[in-house]
Amino acid sequence: MPSLPLLIAFTVAGTALAWKGGDYLVNASERLGGHYGLPPVVQGAVIAAVGSSFPELSSTVIATLRYGAFEIGVGAVIGSAVYNILVIPAVSALAGEGQLASNRDLVYKEAQFYLLSLAVLLLAFTLAVLYYPVDATDARLDGQLTWLLALLPLTLYGLYVFIQYHDSVDYRRTATRTQVDVGRQWAILGGALLTILVGADLLVRAAVGFGELFGTSTFLWGLTVVAAGTSIPDTFVSVAAARVGNASMSLANVFGSNVFALLVALPAGVLAAGVVTVDLASVVPMMAFLIFASIAFFAILRTDMLLTTRESYVLLGLYLLFVCWLVAESLGVTGFLP
Repeated sequence: MPSLPLLIAFTVAGTALAWKGGDYLVNASERLGGHYGLPPVVQGAVIAAVGSSFPELSSTVIATLRYGAFEIGVGAVIGSAVYNILVIPAVSALAGEGQLASNRDLVYKEAQFYLLSLAVLLLAFTLAVLYYPVDATDARLDGQLTWLLALLPLTLYGLYVFIQYHDSVDYRRTATRTQVDVGRQWAILGGALLTILVGADLLVRAAVGFGELFGTSTFLWGLTVVAAGTSIPDTFVSVAAARVGNASMSLANVFGSNVFALLVALPAGVLAAGVVTVDLASVVPMMAFLIFASIAFFAILRTDMLLTTRESYVLLGLYLLFVCWLVAESLGVTGFLP
């Protein structure tokens, strides 16, 4: 069993590699998006979001194939989604001009599709328990998530990309395209993907090691260690966009990252393994908090289409509440997560 200092070193190194690889990946993706004439919202919701969410995808696949721990991927995606929806917009607003402007396109299209993504993923988990129970005589709510059920969220993401594509058609006709060395940018993108893979492997290894060392659930370590490490690229993308006054891209990256993580990263782990076991009793409380956090965020964002400094601190307070809950779960004070 790895020692505590080694596990901490894995966490630090994995986070650094995920951050640096994500930084190069997002920069290359943005330059390629500008070269191909994509609108800012599409760049944020698809190009930058896919790039900055690749650590979550890598973590899920590695955790499932190498360690047989799909629950780490589930924890990483849900924990990262909570972080993205509460912390990143708040930090972006504070790092900008003390506020973050929104628009109806973001609130009524991106936000609603994100909520639909939550519903579809929860539906897939529920169908796994209903139609593919692990043990019908057991009181546990375990079910097998098959590749067929994994296609449900993947199909929805296909619709999401289809909608974004048609939104960009008219924009591309009048857009001024930037000239870049396309071959070099694709090479940088490929190198960034490899860097993120190494970082994700270290984060997953640390999560497994912490679970064994402290005798706690790897699901909880996925919610904390892996989720925080894989969310670093999303944070830098949104903050950088907010600082230059591109609020649309900053918020679109948050929505797009969560949509990609929920509809692609988790199903990718299922497709890689063929079938995985999911514990609905562990997933539902986390999904419930994520839905609560999302509703709170959208309600705050809808007021005057603006995220103010005061509202940013409210979101950060909600995330602190989330962390306190996880600490209480790990100490056995609360028992919502079996």
